[in-house]
Amino acid sequence: MASALVLCRFLHFIVVLMLFGAWVFRPLLLRGESALDPRLARLSRWLAVVALASGVCWLVLITASMAGTWDAAFDPATLQLVLGNTFFGQVWRWHLLFNLILVALLLTPLRASLVLRLVLGGLLLATLAPIGHGAMLDGIAGQLLILNQLVHLICVGAWLGGLMLLVMILRAPAEHSIRVMLQRFSGVGYGLVAGLLITGLINVRVLTGAFWPTPLFTGFALILLIKAALVVTMLGLAFFNRLRIDDCEQRLPALRTSVMLEWMLGIGAVAAVSLLGTLPPMISA
Repeated sequence: MASALVLCRFLHFIVVLMLFGAWVFRPLLLRGESALDPRLARLSRWLAVVALASGVCWLVLITASMAGTWDAAFDPATLQLVLGNTFFGQVWRWHLLFNLILVALLLTPLRASLVLRLVLGGLLLATLAPIGHGAMLDGIAGQLLILNQLVHLICVGAWLGGLMLLVMILRAPAEHSIRVMLQRFSGVGYGLVAGLLITGLINVRVLTGAFWPTPLFTGFALILLIKAALVVTMLGLAFFNRLRIDDCEQRLPALRTSVMLEWMLGIGAVAAVSLLGTLPPMISA
């Protein structure tokens, strides 16, 4: 059950983050109408459906975990109890509602409204922020931790979703100025990376009571170290591409591979976060 929950968390987080990020970067990377829009619209619909399905599975797995039996996960009374009487359930019923509205929106002509998509994507992120370690603290401290987690998710989602959109562009680069797009992406990316690192370090400090938990190679600290290594490698690739931006259009195959690898490393970091969310933080004395 624990392994299924980690997988479900990972799948749900990654699709919600990439949806939001792709929509954030769409007007920044693609000005006006683009031949890429129909592909992005189809992908968005599929990602929203996967988000809804994985969100429901997450609820089922949490219910089974709380009740201690798989049968209870499909019992309407038990599900209603979880949705109405637990903090997770009270947040999650809104999260699933926003997800359902998003799926419906993407099946109607209203899907053309970027504002509506961004609002619903933002609400999905906002209702992910209190889940897991974000709910550890009470009062003002707890609210600030949730706000910090929301900013962290926005930065991660924008970066990952932007990388996904950049990969799509690099697979069909004929109608685009790759150099200009990389400049736009890296310009916003500096702010996203700064926000990601600052909010991440705040999370670690609040959750563990230290700037970094020890021992390094055990449990929570080990997974956190793996996540940090993946993010640092992503930053290295991004820095390398920024240095080579002047000749980017002459090395498109290498650039495409590099951006794809950076994106995959980001997905790996989200996988590590999905596991971290199920582990108790190591509180330093």
